[in-house]
Amino acid sequence: MNKYTLPKLPYAFDALEPYMDAKTVEIHYTKHHQGYCDKLNLALEKHPALFDKKVEDLLIGLDSVPLDIKTAVRNFGGGFVNHNLFWECMSSKKSECSGKILTAIKNDFGSFEEFRKQFTASATTLFGSGYTWLVLSNGKLEIMNTKDQDSPLSVGKKPVLVIDVWEHSYYLKYQNKRADFIDAWWDLVNWAHVEKKYLD
Repeated sequence: MNKYTLPKLPYAFDALEPYMDAKTVEIHYTKHHQGYCDKLNLALEKHPALFDKKVEDLLIGLDSVPLDIKTAVRNFGGGFVNHNLFWECMSSKKSECSGKILTAIKNDFGSFEEFRKQFTASATTLFGSGYTWLVLSNGKLEIMNTKDQDSPLSVGKKPVLVIDVWEHSYYLKYQNKRADFIDAWWDLVNWAHVEKKYLD
């Protein structure tokens, strides 16, 4: 039985300074993200054959997950996968949106500036805890929000870019100023990885 393990963080805890502080990254990764991984493993021990599947496939086929662990897989599996992508979508090296992902954004939103404006507004106004995503749906890019640890995978959409707007993502540095955190986050987006996710 191969349990799920936390992927290695692709940079040091302090690599995202000054936009995201080292202590927040450390707590977010070692406590929150690890917690989702541990609780997912615990839930799946009731149905160990499911360890043979990718967590993403469990979320895509959520309706076929045994009823007694379905909510746990939705919450903890979602938290595990959502955080994996959140960390991957950021880098200590500033980058510009270019290539095929930029072309697609311009096609579907009119301009990069319009996309950024809509994405920022969606993330800023999301009530409570959750995520704002750029997803691919029926060949087109769209912005969507999910509550808690729900995943776009569970509704047939492919995640390309994500920001975590749970308060633990930003509260140590930004307190209640979510908008300031979102504005700073744009300087961390790893556009090469976003394009890779889009083209995969």
